[in-house]
Amino acid sequence: MVAKGADVSVVIPAYHEEGAIARTISRILEVLPEAEVIVVDDGSRDRTAEEAKRAGAYVWSHPYNIGNGAAVKTGIRIASRDKVVLMDGDGQHDPADLPRLLEAAQKYDMVVGARDPRSHANTFRRLANTAYNMLARYTTKFPVKDLTSGYRVVDRETVLRYLYLLPNTFSYPTTLTMAYLRSGRSVCYVPIQAQKRQGRSKIKPLRDGVRFFLIILKISTLFSPLRIFLPVSGSFFLLGLANYAYTYITSHRFTNMSALLLIAAILLFMMGLISEQITQLRYDRISDGG
Repeated sequence: MVAKGADVSVVIPAYHEEGAIARTISRILEVLPEAEVIVVDDGSRDRTAEEAKRAGAYVWSHPYNIGNGAAVKTGIRIASRDKVVLMDGDGQHDPADLPRLLEAAQKYDMVVGARDPRSHANTFRRLANTAYNMLARYTTKFPVKDLTSGYRVVDRETVLRYLYLLPNTFSYPTTLTMAYLRSGRSVCYVPIQAQKRQGRSKIKPLRDGVRFFLIILKISTLFSPLRIFLPVSGSFFLLGLANYAYTYITSHRFTNMSALLLIAAILLFMMGLISEQITQLRYDRISDGG
């Protein structure tokens, strides 16, 4: 049975979106007239909050700009319905897709709107998102189709257990996806067509591209540490063996460099094992909370 509007809270983080927010809210209420629409104004200095109120949303305003992820966390805490829809307020996410996402949410713990790669703003972002998806697939062993999509449906009671893991930045979708997959939650991707955003993007390709890559590496290490530590440890081990073979053939010696590389391989492997145990304890804590 598809969730009705009365069972749904729509959370929209917004920062300087006065040009698109009212139309987005109106279209949501056309599709789900009984839905609870919550706009978290993240310290905007324009008329975002006023336009959202005029369109019929409940508005919570941060006193200053904290971050997109912080706004999402605030909205989830405020939400009062069983199902929580997360979507952007810049006009990229089409509310017409809501019935399909909510239908899938009856079977899955989290449903994500997977954008067509051609709908990304430019070639750089398309290639970057492809690289992020590949790294996430390697880490989670799951076919991640759109790691950074902010259009998703979750069960409020479940997602509340993961809020402490979420950062205050744009990387909250990445963290949430990998947290769900790592703890054995079911995730479904529903194809959507992202619309052209209204206004200027808050993301700077070069600066934020490097930051996102480092964040994904950090998150991968946090959620599946052996998937990162093991290849690095193996590389040092092979380098150590190769160096030993070379020095043995050329000078019949076992050098300090060979010893250093092999010891580093062992230490990295042991650190990976310890990190894996710590990660498992974290997810046992989440399971106990439910």
